[in-house]
Amino acid sequence: MKESDLFDTLRGLGVRARREALISLVSHAHQSRCSPTETLEKLVELERRERDAANLARRAKLATLGSVKALDRFDWNHPRSVDRAQYEALLTMDFLRTGHNVLLRGPSGVGKTTLAQSLGQAALERGHTVRFATLASALADLLKQESSPALERRLRRYVRPDLLVLDELGYLPCTQQGSDLLFTIISRRHEKRSTVITTNLSYKQWSTILPSPACLIALVDRFTQHCHVLDIDADSWRQKGGRSAPR
Repeated sequence: MKESDLFDTLRGLGVRARREALISLVSHAHQSRCSPTETLEKLVELERRERDAANLARRAKLATLGSVKALDRFDWNHPRSVDRAQYEALLTMDFLRTGHNVLLRGPSGVGKTTLAQSLGQAALERGHTVRFATLASALADLLKQESSPALERRLRRYVRPDLLVLDELGYLPCTQQGSDLLFTIISRRHEKRSTVITTNLSYKQWSTILPSPACLIALVDRFTQHCHVLDIDADSWRQKGGRSAPR
């Protein structure tokens, strides 16, 4: 069988490795006089890498993380107070195994979004599913659904991922219906899947944007039951004119 026919046959059988990579593998096998077993092992290794890369790309697209700044650009010396060791422990993703939540809290412009996105990226790289959205955009997405079945289908987008990141709680007020939807998301994920929330508000101040006291109490009770809180005490990078200011 000609090599070109072989590559086409492999593609037809579902092998995802690129033709150029397969040509390189065959050339290496010839030059190194690899045994049939060694050649197959290299093919399996190549295919696994290709599938892992494709899987990561697919999950990254669904995650909608946006442009993730390199974590090494985050200046840990800028905040007056932040528990770096706690954050680095979160990067191990152990909290996902137990369905624990994370709250990143601090004033605007101190890097909460950057740290939340980095948690999302770390989860993706460890094979998890992720969804990132500002709270306002997530609720707008849900509220525009025109029927109960459509709403239920769209809710899965926020309920099913292993890690959900809701950014910017506190910047815009929620309607009663929006508050109910946020409670629904938190309640359905409770003790099953992890949620990260970034906010500039203390828990007591959540009442300023969530209109229903009963809904607020139930939401906070569920979210905080198993929650790692990372407080960032710092001045805004943007106000200081920092070039690599975190969000």
